[in-house]
Amino acid sequence: MSEDKYLSKKDFLKPENMIRLYAQGAFPMADEFGEINWYLPEIRTIIPLGSYNIPRSLKKFLHSSYFEFQYDTHVLDIILKCAERESTWISPELIEAYKGLIGLGNLHSVEVFQNKLLVGGLYGVAYKGAFFGESMFSKVPQASKCALVKLIERLNEKGFVLLDVQYQTEHLQMFGAKEISFEDFNKLLTKAYSSDIFF
Repeated sequence: MSEDKYLSKKDFLKPENMIRLYAQGAFPMADEFGEINWYLPEIRTIIPLGSYNIPRSLKKFLHSSYFEFQYDTHVLDIILKCAERESTWISPELIEAYKGLIGLGNLHSVEVFQNKLLVGGLYGVAYKGAFFGESMFSKVPQASKCALVKLIERLNEKGFVLLDVQYQTEHLQMFGAKEISFEDFNKLLTKAYSSDIFF
């Protein structure tokens, strides 16, 4: 894979500009010094919404767990929890920028509760029929995986075309995540933008 292309102007953190960049397939990350760059990897990872996989053990766990799931009720809390790591690309400046996307109605979360406590979840950016997954966290075993299952179910229910997860990981691979070229990714973006879909 060749070196990522990136952009780093502060104007790109304005909500409307952020959505334009996401719509082109770019995503922001802060480096160790807090500088935010926009990335366009030539290889992209997606979870195919028509052919994803849920591990058998996770299905069994979901049926027996005491988790409760909600959507978009604690969006900022989810972002803050995802940023609570020794090393994180979710900088304070990026969190402030995300608030603008929440205001536009483009940033969404899946929240996992256990005994009324927030124990896991994920967030991402939705634009028309595409959902760009950003980060997840888990305070108890399986919470983030269950949040991802609920996200996939929700996206299929609503008619989304694309679930982008940026880079391949072992965690995502068990759900059927696969790497595709940016050319194929662009084709999916075009298809995803053919109709307005709401999360």
